[in-house]
Amino acid sequence: MSSATIALFDLDRTLLTIDADEAWVEFLLDQGALDRGHFEPAMHDVGARYKSGEISGREFCEFYLSTLAPHEPVKLGAWRARWLVDRIFPAISAAARDLLAKHRTAGDVMVLTTAASRFLAAPIAANLGFEHLIATEAAMAAGRYTGEAEGTPNMREGKIARLDAWLAGRGTTLAAFARSWFYSDSRNDIPLLSRVTDPVAVNPDPTLAALAREKGWPVLQIR
Repeated sequence: MSSATIALFDLDRTLLTIDADEAWVEFLLDQGALDRGHFEPAMHDVGARYKSGEISGREFCEFYLSTLAPHEPVKLGAWRARWLVDRIFPAISAAARDLLAKHRTAGDVMVLTTAASRFLAAPIAANLGFEHLIATEAAMAAGRYTGEAEGTPNMREGKIARLDAWLAGRGTTLAAFARSWFYSDSRNDIPLLSRVTDPVAVNPDPTLAALAREKGWPVLQIR
């Protein structure tokens, strides 16, 4: 085991006070780029069915990826720039930035690992100072997004598979680090929280909050 340390961070409702995918849909609805009568109830339905286990992580991710398919990448990029300024950057608290600064000062390898697409997450990762990002990859064909996920969506057990593959590409494993942190709000991340030496529940949902109490995991409220 080396003396190196690694800190992993979820994005939605962890470093952000909101969910990036939901904020993206709401932004597009406000632009008239999506049909409100269809997408607004569909978003709530998909979220509820995902929480109840009725649909897979891939179906969940591809619902949000479908918002990219009808539009040219240039137009999507222009919308994204406005979305970041209007919806995302104001949803990053000073406490979240302070947490990142603590790990950065300590010299930890820092990785943002999120179920959101790389299209949405990459500029957020850059703003937060992350060198490393693991995100759901949006498939493209003929220069346009297809609305499908490429490879394994980065959620639930997929976060472990994607992290292990990323680490293997760097010639290491999670177990090789002397300490490993993971910060997350969601029960969906319990598989990866259970793998690190230092799991931390941030703004936890009820299931994760109960597990954190049972396991004695630290709980942070970042608002």
